[in-house]
Amino acid sequence: MFAGGARANGAQRHPGRAIGVLSGFLAIFSASPALAAGGAVPTLVADIGASLLVAGGLAVLFARIGIPSIAAFILAGVGLGPVGFHIITDPGSIEAIAQIGFVLLLFVIGLEIDLPRILASGRTLLLAGLLQFPLTLLFGVLATKLLIFAGIGGLLTAAPLTPLYVGVAVSVSSSLLVVKLFQEHFQLDTRPGQISLIILIFQDIWAIVATLIQPSLDNPDIVAILSSFFGIGILIIIAGVLSRLIAHRAFSWIAKKPELILLGAMSWCFAIVAVGSSFDPLLHMMGIDLSLAVGSGMAALIAGATIASSPYSVEIVTKVGLVKDFFVTLFFVGLGMSIPALTSLEIPLLAVLIAALAVLARQFVFFPVFYFLGIDQRSAQVSSIQLAQISEFSLVIVFLGLELNHISQEFAAVIILAFVITAILTTPLFEKAYVIYDSMKSTLSRLGFKEPGTEEEKAGHEVVLGILGVHRDASSFLAELARHQPDLLPHTSIVDFNVSLHPAIREMGPHIVYGDITNEEALLHAGIDRAKVVLCTIPDDLLRGIDTAALVRLVRHVNPTATIIANAITLSKVDKIRNAGADIVYMPRLEVGTTLFDAFNHAYDKEVELYRSRQVERFGDPESRKEVMN
Repeated sequence: MFAGGARANGAQRHPGRAIGVLSGFLAIFSASPALAAGGAVPTLVADIGASLLVAGGLAVLFARIGIPSIAAFILAGVGLGPVGFHIITDPGSIEAIAQIGFVLLLFVIGLEIDLPRILASGRTLLLAGLLQFPLTLLFGVLATKLLIFAGIGGLLTAAPLTPLYVGVAVSVSSSLLVVKLFQEHFQLDTRPGQISLIILIFQDIWAIVATLIQPSLDNPDIVAILSSFFGIGILIIIAGVLSRLIAHRAFSWIAKKPELILLGAMSWCFAIVAVGSSFDPLLHMMGIDLSLAVGSGMAALIAGATIASSPYSVEIVTKVGLVKDFFVTLFFVGLGMSIPALTSLEIPLLAVLIAALAVLARQFVFFPVFYFLGIDQRSAQVSSIQLAQISEFSLVIVFLGLELNHISQEFAAVIILAFVITAILTTPLFEKAYVIYDSMKSTLSRLGFKEPGTEEEKAGHEVVLGILGVHRDASSFLAELARHQPDLLPHTSIVDFNVSLHPAIREMGPHIVYGDITNEEALLHAGIDRAKVVLCTIPDDLLRGIDTAALVRLVRHVNPTATIIANAITLSKVDKIRNAGADIVYMPRLEVGTTLFDAFNHAYDKEVELYRSRQVERFGDPESRKEVMN
């Protein structure tokens, strides 16, 4: 390890030496008669090796400085291709591998399309998902037309379909980047996290529809488009039937052999792709002149969606994801190789302009759509900011547009660079979303985007219990309160941002006030200053702009006599929270540990049924238990 560190330091002191070593490796890969064990290395293998070497090296460097790895893959393609060092002489070989990456990417997207979850997301998010893409597409097209009218961006006039491609590019956000950030920051369970996840799923579906219609854009043929949709409908039925008769049963047979899960998933994916592509030959054999063939991307999506409900879907996503990443890396390297030489400043300047257009679309389309459909001001704005990037799916559509000669290589380079710019901006925008919202809040209110109305407290109303924020802990606590002391519910006052939970909470009996739990005025308005007990259950990793200790300090300032119960997520914070004024500090992990130990003892003593019956006796039947959060 120390020797490795010394070499790394030496490379930093002598960058020329490091570049020389890298050049040597590339020379080995690019040499046409390269030998391995006495045999020539095929061009395809050499090109893949060079792509992975450079892409991997740049990805490590970019990860160190906080730039998304996709940018590294694209830059690797630029360096290896005709614009760079001409290392790869046959880009077609990489393009062929990239097509496999495209198919597997859509297969995994299909596996992650959870229809029950989408349908359970509620009318507001369903409408937001349906409206956001077409309205943003219209915004992008009109904005591009305005730029052309103003004489800005000559590349925008190079092809008649260019404004439409700009519209699509700014309409879709990056699932790859956004979901990763939500997971890293433990925010998938937050209201903005739930909104973003549903919107991203709808965007992926819209993007697939766009790729379906894409071949007919230059010569729209309604019959051909309807035939394509009819073919998709037939393939969905066939895949659904086969998944129940064959796929689910096959996966149950190989479930205990994880090494076969990947093979089974890949077989299923390409079997459905083969079925979809065979429609036209079969019809022609029958003398029917009708085009029903389903493209490989859409067929892969259908293959994934039809086994998404399988109990093995998580394992399939994990296994296929590893292989997909390999091919998708080559896909982005291939995109980078398609970028032409920058002969003028027009390409980077136009890329900056389109990146800005993507960010503005979130403010002028995303936010109003979310807000007017009933999402509160804060969640609507934070979600819009966190979705402010161009999607990798837009690059897929650009890639297909190049193949169809809808757009020029120069314009494709503009979209790729715009993607890189927004990808770099994604992390700081994501992390500062709440700060940005706070700076915009008063302006939004003046523009008419008001915060939801709050429930007025009755004068002299007795508040026994105050709850700051409702997440899973508070949801389960309210259910227990309803079971054992329902008479306290009308004397409970809650401050929370998630307006989607407010009707269910009011139905239970407590008073609910929309507001920021870190704002003293909101606490006073909710009557927290009069509460006998105050419960703070939101963990530090979900709080924004404050931690639990500071929140407890604020509550103690507002209500010096209350008994405060607060949540700690680490042992080291218990004393800090107590010193801030909490009377009782609980740690969910300790409670879970005790529960697991009890479950283990019952399992060890073969008393599983006894444990289950005691759980039902203690908590009620999970199926019939009513909570404001599932």
